[in-house]
Amino acid sequence: MNFLKFIVIFSFFIISGCGKSDNNVAFKLRNSGNEVISAERFTLEKKKGWTEVKILNPWQGARDVNQKYFLVKRGSDRPEGLDPALIIYVPIKKIICMSTTHVAMISALNEEKSIVGVSGANFIYSTGVNKYIESGSIADVGYEANLNKELILKISPDLIMIYGIGSESAGYVGKIKELGIKVIINADYLETDPLGRAEWIKLFGALFCKENLADSIYKSEVDEYTKMKLFVSKHSMKRPKVMLGLPFKDTWYVSPGNSFICKLINDAGGDYLWKDTESSVSLPYGIENVYLKGMNADYWLNTGTVSTRNEISNMDHRLEDLPSFKNDNLFNNNKRVTIAGGNDFWESGSLYPHLILKDIATILHPEIFNDHELTYYRKIY
Repeated sequence: MNFLKFIVIFSFFIISGCGKSDNNVAFKLRNSGNEVISAERFTLEKKKGWTEVKILNPWQGARDVNQKYFLVKRGSDRPEGLDPALIIYVPIKKIICMSTTHVAMISALNEEKSIVGVSGANFIYSTGVNKYIESGSIADVGYEANLNKELILKISPDLIMIYGIGSESAGYVGKIKELGIKVIINADYLETDPLGRAEWIKLFGALFCKENLADSIYKSEVDEYTKMKLFVSKHSMKRPKVMLGLPFKDTWYVSPGNSFICKLINDAGGDYLWKDTESSVSLPYGIENVYLKGMNADYWLNTGTVSTRNEISNMDHRLEDLPSFKNDNLFNNNKRVTIAGGNDFWESGSLYPHLILKDIATILHPEIFNDHELTYYRKIY
């Protein structure tokens, strides 16, 4: 992902919602089969001769904003009554991805060769995709206002998959469409449930005509996440208290209790300190307020970009007094990071939340996971 996307995703990983979790219910069924189950930002509906895709409220603050697309099989006649501007012929052969989460899902469907462009090549973690970038098969097309339109025209993709960070996204989306290229806004990072994010692989399954494979991957993820959640609930004897994040200048933006990360902590058998708050955005607190509440935390997770305890100390020496700091219970989600800064937590982690769940559960309950090597997290020394 590019730097702007990193900031936005980091923010939304903190704020996008979980609500209170019921240990007996892994996810809420809305449909079945290849239909959308737990994701709330898109729908798929099979029609006679095509599939209708709807992207619902694809950026923060959007209300009643629905993007509609029609997926029509290549070589078939165009169904009557469909707007040609909204038709995408599938399976797509060439795609430009503006987010690393898109890369992870395409890779899972064994369609890496279809990726012809990315935004922020330095932020890609995937070894396979990086090989294509190094060979020149995948180009870096820039980002948003700095998109290389000439390069995009030269590549001539079937589709550009973007992400929306606000209504201003419509500006550069319009410029892409003026080039005669189809665009889909992907809102996976706005999903309020870990399994909802993972379910976006079904959209890619529809785009590549690999619906059954995508459905199988998703069902497997649901099974793994559910088993892990129930295992933790059955075997953990306590719920350690957890704090998150780092201050930015003089403000600490705190994840509210209806957040995506809150759900992961809850499902991992933790007790998030701000679980009783609710907001659609992160909550700004003074450092002193967070410090006082943080005195109750057993663990401190997701500490931004820091790699050492000294970096935290240098921000504010008072943080050294927190019990989680004193007891060496500091963990960050930056174990799998490339030299250039590509973080697999933001890439494959979106598709495999059960691995994030197991990491957090292992951190909070080492007594029941003493043989597990962390995947995305690492201890800070």
